[in-house]
Formats: sequence, C-alpha cells, structure tokens
Amino acid sequence: MEKFIFVAQIFNQMQTLHNFNFENKKALIRVDFNVPLDANFNVTDDTRIQAAKKTIIKVLEDGGSCVLMSHLGRPKGVQDEFSLRHIVSEVSEVIGVECKFAENCVGEQAEQAVAELKSGEILLLENLRFHEEEKKGDKDFAEQLSKLGDVYVNDAFGTAHRAHASTAIVAEFFPKNKCFGNLLATEIESIDKVMKTGEKPVTAILGGAKVSSKITIIENILDKVDHIIIGGGMTFTFIKAQGGQIGNSLVEDEYLNLANDILQKAAAKGVQIHLPVDALIADAFSNDANRQTVDTKAIPEGWMGLDVGPETSKKFAEVLANSKTILWNGPLGVFELSNFASGTIALGNAIAEATENGAFSLVGGGDSVAAAKQFGFTERVSYVSTGGGAMLESLEGKTLPGIAAILK
Repeated sequence: MEKFIFVAQIFNQMQTLHNFNFENKKALIRVDFNVPLDANFNVTDDTRIQAAKKTIIKVLEDGGSCVLMSHLGRPKGVQDEFSLRHIVSEVSEVIGVECKFAENCVGEQAEQAVAELKSGEILLLENLRFHEEEKKGDKDFAEQLSKLGDVYVNDAFGTAHRAHASTAIVAEFFPKNKCFGNLLATEIESIDKVMKTGEKPVTAILGGAKVSSKITIIENILDKVDHIIIGGGMTFTFIKAQGGQIGNSLVEDEYLNLANDILQKAAAKGVQIHLPVDALIADAFSNDANRQTVDTKAIPEGWMGLDVGPETSKKFAEVLANSKTILWNGPLGVFELSNFASGTIALGNAIAEATENGAFSLVGGGDSVAAAKQFGFTERVSYVSTGGGAMLESLEGKTLPGIAAILK
C-alpha cells in the first residue's frame, strides 16, 4: 500500500468524472453492487445501486456507455447463487435504462458484449470474484479488464481499501484516463469535512464492542476533534480503567492502561472525552432479561451494561446540540434488541436535530449505518457512508489502494 497519508491531503488532487466528457467513450466503472438478496434472489436493499446512479447517468448523458464491474458475496469459484445476473432487472429499474449482461467479466464473451455496446447503453459484467485473480490483484487479469473501456472510473468506496485487480491494479492501464466517480468523490469530501475542513466544534461518536478496534482511529482524530463521545461495549474498558465496578460487562483487560493513556492524551490536547454516566443493565444477554438503570461505575456482579441510560442520553444530546461537525461511528448499545435500543435512538435524534440546525453529520461503519437505516435517520443526517472497512481505514489516516491508484 502507498505510504499512509491523511485523506485531507489528497482532497485537492482529485480527478473526478466531471473532468471528462464521455461522448462516444466506454466508461469502465468499478461499482459496489454487493447487495443483499433474499431466498428468491430479489434485492432487499438497493442502496448501493442507487449510490452509483449519478455516475452512470453522467456518462450516459454525455453520450457515452457504461461497462459496470462488481463483486457479489464471497464465492468460491463460479456459484450461481452469487451471479450478478440476479440483479440485472433491479439495476435496470433503478437506473431507468435497460441493463445488458455479460456472462463473464473477461475474455471473449465480455469483449464481444462490450464491442456491441452502443452509446447510451449499460452493461453489467459477471461477478469479478468468480476469478481468484481478482482478490489476488493479478496484473494480467487487470489488463484483461482494461480492454473493456476507454476511461476507468472507480466509484466503489466499499472496496477501495482492497488492493484488488479491479480497484487498484486496473488503473495502471489508464495512466491519463482514470477518475473518481461521484460516490467515491463524495465519500472523500465527507471524510475531509470531519478530518480537516469541518466547522468547529467537531464531535466524534465512537461506539461498538471493543476499544481495540478503534485505537488507531482515536489516536488519529485526537488532533482533529474537540469532543469524543464513547459508547457501546468499549465504554466498560474505560470505566474499569478508572476504577469503576462493571459487573459482567464486556471488557478488554489488556487495554486498561491504554484506555487511561487515551484519556490523558485527550486531556493534554484539550479534547473532551464523554463517557456514559449511567447504564441500562441486564442480568443476561437477552431482550427478555431483567433490567435496571445504574451508575456506570457501580454495576453489580452478575449484571452487564447493554445500553446507556437516560442521563447519558441527555448529556450526549447537549454536546451534539453545540457541535457543528459530527461523525457517528458505532451504536451506543445492543440496538438489535428492542429493549436496549433507546440510547442509540436518542443519539440518532440528537444528531438529526443538530443537522437540522446546520451541523454537518457523517454516519459511517456497518453497525451505525444499520442503526440509522433501522430507525429512520438516513434522510435526517448529512451523509451516510457506503463503506464500512474503507471508512474505518480512512479515519485511521490511511490512503486506500483504490484511491491511491487514481492519484498516481
């Protein structure tokens, strides 16, 4: 991978599709159509297809054609259940243009289908991961893909952190004819607003189960934020590190010293870390468990914290009401269980209200995006990221392979 640099440092180097006129050009576009399917192969969430629509329409309106390549699932060789032909009708409906399909993503079938493609048409190639060379970043495979377009457009943020043939290597064959799609450019801009250009105060909400998964992010954003709200299971590593009693709550004992170090570093930099002051606890990890609300530092044995309490929600809401830039990465509790979703819902409402009052809010990371969707916040925040792992690596300050390949 390229030497790690902050996302903000690449912002002004971006070459987007708006720098190109696609008239009579075939755009080879890496999209992320890794969408969920039900037992009958119907798409149950078309968010990722919707996210690529602006890029596709731009090419078509210029008078060009689109060759779309994507992966679906984690197939082992060719498996019909992972064939992208299952989503062709959905792509056609979302884009508003009939989508053609090629039975392979390289070779004679693909090249023939591309040769027959006319301006204003779109073609979806078969699953890239039917070929093991894709994940290996094989250069010969990437070269075969490169034969299928005149301009390479990467619009798949969700896979930009992978050095795969279609995301990083293929760009080498388009030294002057490569760019970011609308989605990928917007993702970079949104992260840039949090990491560098966002109006202060900047607040980052970091939830989830483990401190260990967020260490690099915390260390990287300490110089860029004014407030950090901690929630989820990782709360209790911090609470125990401060001498609190956490009962049977989730904890990473090997990170207690690190938790204290983070608190000290934050204080030295003038960053306020906000920990939950009360917790909704249960005597079992079950929606039907007995529940009570207690001080987070006084959880009795046999009980575990599964959500934040009302005082914490009030405290966090006050911080968010005074924030101008907000990053939400991780839920505050086990929101999948209805009796432990209140804290996450209250957080979402506070972020939505801050957004309505002019704050910029970015939601990223699988669980927080899932919560935003489940509780109806996706239309009430500024931007919802489409990439889980890619989002996290960006926040860690890394240049993703798929991004670095366009910048070369």
